[in-house]
Formats: sequence, C-alpha cells, structure tokens
Amino acid sequence: MVQKTTSKKSATEDPQFAQAVQNYEAGLRAMQEHKFDKAKGFLQKVATGPYKEIADRASVHMNACNQHLERVTTQFKTPEEHYDYAVSLINIGDYVSAREHLEKLSKQVSNADYVSYGLAALDCLTGHVEDSLRHLDQAIRLNPTLRFQARNDSDFQNLAEDPRFTELLYPDPGAGAEAAVPVAGEELQ
Repeated sequence: MVQKTTSKKSATEDPQFAQAVQNYEAGLRAMQEHKFDKAKGFLQKVATGPYKEIADRASVHMNACNQHLERVTTQFKTPEEHYDYAVSLINIGDYVSAREHLEKLSKQVSNADYVSYGLAALDCLTGHVEDSLRHLDQAIRLNPTLRFQARNDSDFQNLAEDPRFTELLYPDPGAGAEAAVPVAGEELQ
C-alpha cells in the first residue's frame, strides 16, 4: 500500500514555519510579562504570515494586547470624562476595572458627589450593601438632589426594600423641624 505524502512540513523541514512558531512563543512570553507592545510586534509577524493555523491564534492574542494597551494609555482631560469612562465600564459589566477607576478618582477629587454616587451604584450592583449605603449617604450629603436621581436609578434596585435606603431617599420631613418648634411662651425667630 502506498502512503500519501502530506503537504504540511514539520518545523524542522520548513525554516519559515519554525521562525513563525518562535515569534508566536516570544509574543506569548512578552504578554505574560505584560510587555504588550513587544508582544504585539512578534504576534503581528505571525498574524500576517502564510501559516493560517497559528496566524489565527496570533490575531486573538494581538487583540488582547491592543485592549491592554488601550486601557493603559487612556488619558482623561477632566475628572468628569474619567468618571464617564468608569460608568461605561459598569455598563458593560467590567466591575473590577470600573472600581479601579472610581477609586482612583475618589483620591483625585475626594469631594466629588458624582464619584461617591458612582461607587454607591457599583457597590450595589456587586452586592456590597453596606458600602453602597455609605457611599450614597456621602453623595447625598454633598449634593442633596442626588436622592431624586437615586429614586429612579435601576442600579439601586437591590436596595429597594432596605429601610436604610428608603430613609436616605425619603428623609423624615419633621426630623429637622423639631428645633424650629417654639417652646411655650417663646417666639420663633
């Protein structure tokens, strides 16, 4: 019986394929070391090469490098722009990165009501109820109008039945008025 010869050559028979494999491996090593620019260079050579079996894999890894590089090089002109980016991360479900950005913002602009509000929403979405209530209380103290926004914000639906949440959003109108009630015989000033 005569065996068919295959058109594929092993790495030892095809020096170009061997070089492509070396570049691919070097790209993966660079990725593991978080040297994404370097990794991208190696993977680009493989992805544009003639060997489809590793070119596809190299393209996938190259996309990962691009995503990492994009995250690192994202520059924000204002804290508000940075906050909008963090909110976009929350909206796509990247809670870990969103938290990193919001915590960074919290250090940069410690009295920004919107940062406290964003942290409250993120904490609620991730099941950190106590932290959510604390951040929401802080946000409302900085900007009382945020209580109206929180009433209709679906990010807080996990707190809807919590009486502490209700107290934050619907404060007792008589609580602050007690001091203004005149004692018998005194006039209100």
